Amino acid sequence: MIRLSKAFTFETAHALYGYDGKCKNIHGHSYKLYVTLKGQPSEKEGDVKLGMVMDFGDLKKIVNKAVVDIFDHAILLNENSPHKSLGDQLLAEGHKVIFTAYQPSCENMILWIVDQLKPLLPSHTELVALKLYETENSYCEWLASDNQSE
Repeated sequence: MIRLSKAFTFETAHALYGYDGKCKNIHGHSYKLYVTLKGQPSEKEGDVKLGMVMDFGDLKKIVNKAVVDIFDHAILLNENSPHKSLGDQLLAEGHKVIFTAYQPSCENMILWIVDQLKPLLPSHTELVALKLYETENSYCEWLASDNQSE
């Protein structure tokens, strides 16, 4: 069994409605996402992916389409908060706004990412870990082993 990881970066702004600190204000982060899969390398003779769990380029296409292209240079706002009206105004002015059904914290973002990626990955692989850095020294982590009931 081999683990395969790839890193991705994107720029996203958010505001945490009701938060008791500075993050209640709109602010941005340079996020770094690490995606880790596991699987058996292909042993099929003649397979163009011989020796690979998954082609890094294929993983890149999946994660970029499902996560990076969506979040990059967008602002995330909780649709169930007064930030909704601000988001509507920003949208009308041509800004990229994503309304979330959750508080757009790093922790909730990573759970959303898990839900997006799992159905898109090849059946011979398993998503085992995600790590989402919000800043250079602050991150959250999702591990499949901690979430066996999923």
